Amino acid sequence: MKPNVIVALLVGLVLGFVGGRAVTGPSKDSAAGNKPTAAAAANPSRPNARPVDPTVFKVPIDGSPVIGSADALVTLVEFSDYQCPFCARANATVEQLRKQYGNKLRVVMKENPLSFHPRAKPAALAALAAGEQGKYWEYHDKLFSNAKALEDADLEKYATEIGLDLNRWKADLTNPKLSALIDRDQALAGKLGANGTPAFFINGRFLSGAQPIDNFKAIIDEELGKAEAMTRSGTPASQVYAAILAKGVESAPKAAPQQQEAPATAYRKVDVPADSPSFGPKNAKVTIVEWSDFQCPFCSRVTPTLKQIKEAYPNDVRVVFRHQPLSFHPNAKPAAEASMAAHEQGKFWEMHDKLFSNQGALDRATFERYAEELKLNMGQFKAALDSGKYRAKVEADASAGAAVGANGTPTFFVNGREFVGAQPFEAFKRVIDEELARANKLVAAGTKPEELYGKLIEEGLKSNGSAPQAQAPAEAPVQNIEVGNAPAIGPKNAPVTIVAYSDFECPFCSRAVPTLKQIETDYHGKVRIAFKNSPLPFHANAKPAAAAALAAGEQGKFWEYHDKLFANQRALDRVSLERYAEELKLNMPKFKAALDSNKFEAQIAAEMAEASRVGVNGTPTFFINGRSLVGAQPVDAFKRVIDEELKKKGVPMAADQK
Repeated sequence: MKPNVIVALLVGLVLGFVGGRAVTGPSKDSAAGNKPTAAAAANPSRPNARPVDPTVFKVPIDGSPVIGSADALVTLVEFSDYQCPFCARANATVEQLRKQYGNKLRVVMKENPLSFHPRAKPAALAALAAGEQGKYWEYHDKLFSNAKALEDADLEKYATEIGLDLNRWKADLTNPKLSALIDRDQALAGKLGANGTPAFFINGRFLSGAQPIDNFKAIIDEELGKAEAMTRSGTPASQVYAAILAKGVESAPKAAPQQQEAPATAYRKVDVPADSPSFGPKNAKVTIVEWSDFQCPFCSRVTPTLKQIKEAYPNDVRVVFRHQPLSFHPNAKPAAEASMAAHEQGKFWEMHDKLFSNQGALDRATFERYAEELKLNMGQFKAALDSGKYRAKVEADASAGAAVGANGTPTFFVNGREFVGAQPFEAFKRVIDEELARANKLVAAGTKPEELYGKLIEEGLKSNGSAPQAQAPAEAPVQNIEVGNAPAIGPKNAPVTIVAYSDFECPFCSRAVPTLKQIETDYHGKVRIAFKNSPLPFHANAKPAAAAALAAGEQGKFWEYHDKLFANQRALDRVSLERYAEELKLNMPKFKAALDSNKFEAQIAAEMAEASRVGVNGTPTFFINGRSLVGAQPVDAFKRVIDEELKKKGVPMAADQK
């Protein structure tokens, strides 16, 4: 993540919506030095449960489909989309929870059909129409069991199968009342900050994404304990939910707007491989390099925008596609390889469109069906997939993306200028027009067409003061980085030390937290992890949060506080910082005095200066025995370097410990 990335959109989307946030690694016992999270402290049976925001939101349930007892002590409200694959996955988890908690849990369904899922709203209307005949949940189950078959004929078939009065059902489909219910639910989702699907509120507490069942159970168990205490104090079970919500907040805090200015100075040295798919003139005045993932819903959303760009700038813009399959999208890498196998036969963009139009169907059989529909040479196509012919290409693209900061998808570089997220055509147009103006000046000054792209990037780098950032070398220079007085976990004499430069408001930094916890577990006693602050200038709350964490560390609670901050990135104001300190039972006068006196300002400034000196251009950046690893990369990327370092020292690797 770079200082010029538009993160507010991306974090809510990629981390929450995509369902890829919050998969934590195995737990490490306290004797080994691991700090328990807030959720773990409340529920010691799951010591590595992910901490979550304790904020309670007022989530009304009137008029929504409900299953479960009115006397249930825990109410789970789900905002969902029937065409969203992550919602289908989460639905199975919810079913497990209903079985485990019985009449203690009720489930409420809210409709949030996303705009780029064309069959989601018809499906939602069909389910609500079934609800008019008392069969919402039977129809709901049909939809999630057949998420790839949501055409009108399919919807009618499901209505017949569950025994609905078809004439009445069809009439209800056009009832404005049902559309109004969907509009109401979507407005509520936006108000609460639930911008993607699936999103859950458990007794008003927000949990985003298709997370592991233990993350749900950690919150449910906490809420059960609170609710049981309320009933013992005289609150009727049927009134527990209302009593909890009475003190809740009505809306999520608004994201800071400062990111909108970020793209103006964000230039990187981005190469264009000759074998990468592209459209537009080779020597176009504007080159857009896109890092994308075929399973990412936000990448699919930007496809129509790219077509608009192609139509609006046929002679001036070239678009180059590079692969960045995210680790939590299991089908993204095979889809990327299939697209390159189609590219080999001149049909990349046709395959590209099919993959993005059918993100719920990205298995091998489907790839072959798409290839047949495109009339590809099937023997050649299958051989390319069987041999892994394009695996190295996909991995090289992903590594190159990480090197220039494309750790989330979609990420674009417009003449090297960083531009993040599925933004509207108008946002692209503004940047394209500015880059066209730069290109025209260079052309007028005599720059040759074939030299234009390199010259544009060269000038861009000079304008924002960045050194050219090329692809990561095979063996990056090793930096000498001392832990010093930074908070650290693990033995001082560990053969491997990881120094993390991080930012508490950076969503990609929060994504790396469970990865590091897994590293702690898998390399018990062999790895030491140190935390250094590198708050980015456009994250207004990052520096105060860093100071607060160090103030907590002064009282021996850095890692507990660290977990709370990353679990509550939307709430990093002074009031929230003090609330987290109170929850950890810190000495509050001492904590407040440390913040008021700017006691840790010098340490944070020194760490920021050191980060700049060793080449940290964004967060998170890690140094493993001095070797850099940039971005919230998958655990295997860390393990590769750690194992190499252990091998150098003759220490058994993680796999050898079993």
